[in-house]
Amino acid sequence: MPREEPLLAPRPSSEQSSIRNAEEEDALLTGERTGRSEPRRGWGFWREVGLFAWALIATIAVIVIAVVYQHESSWVKSHSKESWGPGGKPTGKRNLIFMVSDGMGPTSLSMTRSFRQLTEGLPVDDTLVLDKHILGTSRTRSSSSLVTDSAAGATAFSCGFKSYNGAISVLPDHSPCGTVLEAASLAGYKTGLVVTTRITDATPACFASHVNYRQYEDQIAEQEIGEHPLGRVVDLIMGGGRCHFLSNTTEGSCRADDRDLVSIAKDKGFSYLHDRKGFDALNGGTEAKLPLLGLFADGDIPYELDRRTQNDVYPSLEEMTRSALKILSHATEDSDQGFFIMIEGSRIDHAGHGNDPAAQVNEVIAYDKAFAAVLEFLEEDSTPGVLVATSDHETGGLAAARQLHTSYPDYLWLPGVLANASHSAEFTTKELVKYLLEHPDTDKAAKEGYTRELLRKALGIADASQEEIGSLLDPNNPIPPVYVFADMISRRAQIGWSTHGHSAVDVNIYTSSSKAAWPLQGNHENTEVGNFLADYLDLDIGTITKKLQNSEFWSYTAEELQAEVESDSGAKSFEWMGDSLGDDVRTDGLDTYHGDFKKRSFLGDDCGCGAVH
Repeated sequence: MPREEPLLAPRPSSEQSSIRNAEEEDALLTGERTGRSEPRRGWGFWREVGLFAWALIATIAVIVIAVVYQHESSWVKSHSKESWGPGGKPTGKRNLIFMVSDGMGPTSLSMTRSFRQLTEGLPVDDTLVLDKHILGTSRTRSSSSLVTDSAAGATAFSCGFKSYNGAISVLPDHSPCGTVLEAASLAGYKTGLVVTTRITDATPACFASHVNYRQYEDQIAEQEIGEHPLGRVVDLIMGGGRCHFLSNTTEGSCRADDRDLVSIAKDKGFSYLHDRKGFDALNGGTEAKLPLLGLFADGDIPYELDRRTQNDVYPSLEEMTRSALKILSHATEDSDQGFFIMIEGSRIDHAGHGNDPAAQVNEVIAYDKAFAAVLEFLEEDSTPGVLVATSDHETGGLAAARQLHTSYPDYLWLPGVLANASHSAEFTTKELVKYLLEHPDTDKAAKEGYTRELLRKALGIADASQEEIGSLLDPNNPIPPVYVFADMISRRAQIGWSTHGHSAVDVNIYTSSSKAAWPLQGNHENTEVGNFLADYLDLDIGTITKKLQNSEFWSYTAEELQAEVESDSGAKSFEWMGDSLGDDVRTDGLDTYHGDFKKRSFLGDDCGCGAVH
């Protein structure tokens, strides 16, 4: 019996096709077969079968290739260009500017934004420059605590590794780790550090020195001017901290020895600046000679709230930033490499430690102006570059709210109180102490009268209670006057603080270009910020670490060091990095609660974890 053709089977065409089609239609209607015989399946039939099979195979192949291509493209993007944004990783000559807002948390921005809107008469939607450039957030824990200090925080930025609180670019085993600034210097980049605190303080120290504990500032100063295993690695230094560079036989020195680092720095080729006149002679950076050491204060440069009345003595962060960028740009204009600089708004942190909201809002505004100056530089400079900025941690546990009484609080805080202050609590305290020392025999009424007038002039407080005045003048008060002054402002503004120390809150990451800093989008460990800095400049920090650990200054292998740590005598000291502090300081692993409230007063006792409670 002949096999029936499928309804839609192909049929050969001929002049009789219309007759055959009619017959087929009759068959479909009547169910009766036509008398037409089946065609033989010749070459045409098999040709069409072959074409169909080829088309089917080709389609499947195209689909497979497309899937594979899409997968490979996605992998390449996720491992190369995609992680660096649409343009891919930057190439060629470039500059990297890293800014640190020490101690600035998210609430610092909220408080400063509202303060600025009030004092400058700005609309509610007006924001800081920083607000327009937020990219992500950073997690801040150290290797020894969920609450980091500036040393461990800056080590994460400089080395790309976690370390213990107090560590200055050393790892938990007390071995040195190479820094992005050191690697940049050895790769031919010019380098710089600009801060408003002591240049030997934790953050700048972590980029150009290695010591086991942040308080070894004399040794940090020595390394910063070139007494360093790698030689001099910093070309430009601006900030405070002059006292650590002066011999202890010199007035204003805070060194423990008689070494004159200023003279040593000059012998090493540094041009030295120590006052506003010297800074102004730079002519905005056009009249500078590298290497340059600018130390403009014995200790920290005053808070911006106080500095602005002493502008003829101290340059601002914005001024130092503009000059430093101009100097480094000019120094690298004929070079194949650009520059790396770390700029820190250092005293935001100090205002947080002091719980002084008036000082802090002015420090944040000063930092915002410096940030804007960097953006302007990047727009105008001929060499491509990127600005990345973040904080090492938040300080003070700041809250833009405060409950003053047991009754349910009002929903408000009052920035006008901060606007009334013309000076910081730090400045006001110095004035009070100076008066009391100069007038030891003054009667109580006169002291109270002076204190009330000082409060009115410096802090804008005219309603001090007798209890507040008494606490300021009580020599036995365990709370120092600087904290009392700051609390008087905070209470009136209804600004809250949870601590005079640091907190574990995530901090913001900012950038001049999300395209250039794409890998930092989202939430990251602080070490990822450090890794980005090195990757952006194509630096091999691992090689620098090996140089440091294999240098003549480093006398122990990792195995020998571990043996010393495990021995009864504890770890030995290392000449160039200072004492390793022994095993009584926690370097790795978190502390635990051990009954503090039951066992002791929790005031000033050493818990053995590397921190003072």
